[in-house]
Amino acid sequence: MDASGSGYSLNRSMQGMWSQRRAKVNLNTPLAPSVPIAATGPTTAPPSGTTTPAEKPLTELVPEDPNASAQLEGEGAPAGIADDRVQANGKRKARSTRTNESNKRQKPAGSISKDHTPPQTRLSDLGGVQKCVEKMLELVAMPLCHPEIYLHTGVQPPRGVLLHGPPGCGKTLLANAIAGELGVPFINISAPSIVSGMSGESEKTLRDTFDEAKRIAPCLLFIDEIDAITPKRESAQREMERRIVAQFLTCMDDMSWDKTDNKPVIVIGATNRPDSLDAALRRAGRFDHEISMGVPDEDAREQILRVQSARLRLSGDFDFRALAKATPGYVGADLSALTGAAGVIAVKRIFQGLSDGTIVLPPADLAALVTVAEDASMQIDPPATQSAETSSFLSSIPTTLQTSSIIHFLQAHPNPLTPEQLSPLHITPADFQLALGEVQPSSKREGFATVPDVTWADVGALHSTRDELHMAIVQPIRRPELFKAVGIQAPCGVLLWGPPGCGKTLLAKAVANESKANFISVKGPELLNKYVGESERAVRQVFSRAAASSPCIIFFDELDALVPRRDDSLSESSARVVNTLLTELDGLTARKSVYVIAATNRPDMIDPAMCRPGRLDKLLYVDLPSAPERAEIVRTLLKKVPLAGDARSGAVEALIHEDRCEGYSGADLAAVVREAGVLALRAKLGSFETVPDDMARPTGDNDDAGGAAQVYVALGDFVKAVEKIFPSVSTAQRKKYAGLRNKFAGLPLRSKERRAETEAEIETEAGADIEATRAAPREAREDR
Repeated sequence: MDASGSGYSLNRSMQGMWSQRRAKVNLNTPLAPSVPIAATGPTTAPPSGTTTPAEKPLTELVPEDPNASAQLEGEGAPAGIADDRVQANGKRKARSTRTNESNKRQKPAGSISKDHTPPQTRLSDLGGVQKCVEKMLELVAMPLCHPEIYLHTGVQPPRGVLLHGPPGCGKTLLANAIAGELGVPFINISAPSIVSGMSGESEKTLRDTFDEAKRIAPCLLFIDEIDAITPKRESAQREMERRIVAQFLTCMDDMSWDKTDNKPVIVIGATNRPDSLDAALRRAGRFDHEISMGVPDEDAREQILRVQSARLRLSGDFDFRALAKATPGYVGADLSALTGAAGVIAVKRIFQGLSDGTIVLPPADLAALVTVAEDASMQIDPPATQSAETSSFLSSIPTTLQTSSIIHFLQAHPNPLTPEQLSPLHITPADFQLALGEVQPSSKREGFATVPDVTWADVGALHSTRDELHMAIVQPIRRPELFKAVGIQAPCGVLLWGPPGCGKTLLAKAVANESKANFISVKGPELLNKYVGESERAVRQVFSRAAASSPCIIFFDELDALVPRRDDSLSESSARVVNTLLTELDGLTARKSVYVIAATNRPDMIDPAMCRPGRLDKLLYVDLPSAPERAEIVRTLLKKVPLAGDARSGAVEALIHEDRCEGYSGADLAAVVREAGVLALRAKLGSFETVPDDMARPTGDNDDAGGAAQVYVALGDFVKAVEKIFPSVSTAQRKKYAGLRNKFAGLPLRSKERRAETEAEIETEAGADIEATRAAPREAREDR
């Protein structure tokens, strides 16, 4: 016999024994509460069909009172009856324990809360989402407040609304504010709480949730992070996920008014991954409408800051417009974190001011303290007792913390502060400015580079290129209203091209720093992926992140590696990447406040469609510096270099101005300055090595910084460095870039003959460059 059969026989035998015992001892004999049971004598049963209100059956006494058996024994009950009752009590306890444990195991993971009280949030707590609020009032408030309009006209009301947007933009807050403003029952559940490990429990919890919504209709049902239970069924990993999606679709269909007795139930879902939802969920009749809550723009950020600062005690002239300009890419949660960080900085400043004495609080009024305490129903101890308790509390603080400003404040003010003492404590605009450096927006934490620390002061020469970039990118970001008034709305794209080492990347960093905009740096080849479709997805993701944090600057370095010419030799995967980038630059979706800067030293390898107007429409040639520009670049590079006496008064600049430095790029000049510093340091270290180690440090040097301060770079070091460093751009390459400049830099080519001559010159120079490259190793061998 198997285990189930043996268990069944055991249960049957136990039931038979229990029946025999009940036949021998009648446990249903009524007992009078006040009359004890006789020690001997038979028990007379009452006539059939008669009951006494004052009597209780023993079956009620045994499970309710665990000490009943002991009381019966103490009162003289028969031993057999007492033993039977103890056994019955123990069996009932065991059965009750097993039942409770079974109920605990079978309790579903997502229990439905019975508290459907509307939240306390109101629409006045929101800012910068006026369009979304108007749409929600239309889709949610009208069916809930006036269902008779839909019944009279026969129009089907909305059944569900899907809120989607980046994290922290206010989806949950908007749903709570609508429910709190309307005052209707509100069922708030988290999607992951519905999922259970037992088969069928998740679907049952979902059905119970919708049944509860029907019972208390009209109501709002809010499901947060709905993508956790409604993934796409074709890509679901487990069968349980498909069943949950199917159950959710069925429950949504059951929310029609003919099945809810014309009582509206509006389902609101929130997610930041709308593309991962099952397609059947987003059709009409389920989630009828979708509201996109994007990253707030400048006006919206200003409204959010005003709403969040309304509860703060501010002091000073607050310019919320300037603060909104300084927070591009911040969502509502980031701005809330900004106000919190400003409050923390203000508290630290206040404690520091109290410790330094710069902030002096007025003396506390004992009568005022008593009045405040009475109003708050608090009892104030005598001042002596409070000071004794405070001193005993502060005596246990370590001596290392005795200098803390907070300790000084607690010692000086052991009692609660009065309103007069709290009046000089406030948050200033300087606290918000300091908080800007501490709070990082959520969009910058992935894929965004920090704003570079390169300024225009670090860029020598290149004045014409700087002016073009200033008008093309910096001014539209700083003053967009002026450009909009002229009718210029589309952002400009800039292509920086020229010989290597001329400062193209340095210019892009300086522009990003000058505009104070978000900055994404993309190295050309890093977006390429060997898997089909991944490279295109990476390109789209870059632009979507930039659009979510506009104004933003995208810098593509080495663009020729990302968008080569589309011809027969180009692979299909590379052509798809080029097409994707062209579409993102100027496609159906407008590129609002997203500026693109690209850099390359091979413009002839870039696809020609990239350089048409509307994409990279401004081509700026960054040429090798002339003699005066070389002197200016060296002057900028020597700002942090200690120079000897003969190297001052422009001697180094005169050296760089000579013809021997013709063709040097900015990178070459930086290498000359670095090599000169190395030569000076080598001479200094050589003097140290000529003496023993214990005498290597010069007399009077106290630390390494003192010894380094005596290392000066002389003019002779620069002369040796110039003899050692050669130009990185050869003469043939310079001729080639001169020909490319005639083609790409916008010089007038009015006739076809002149254009053909220029192209022939470029091809000839390119062939000469190749021949020169081949001849270089041969000349080197002949020299040896």
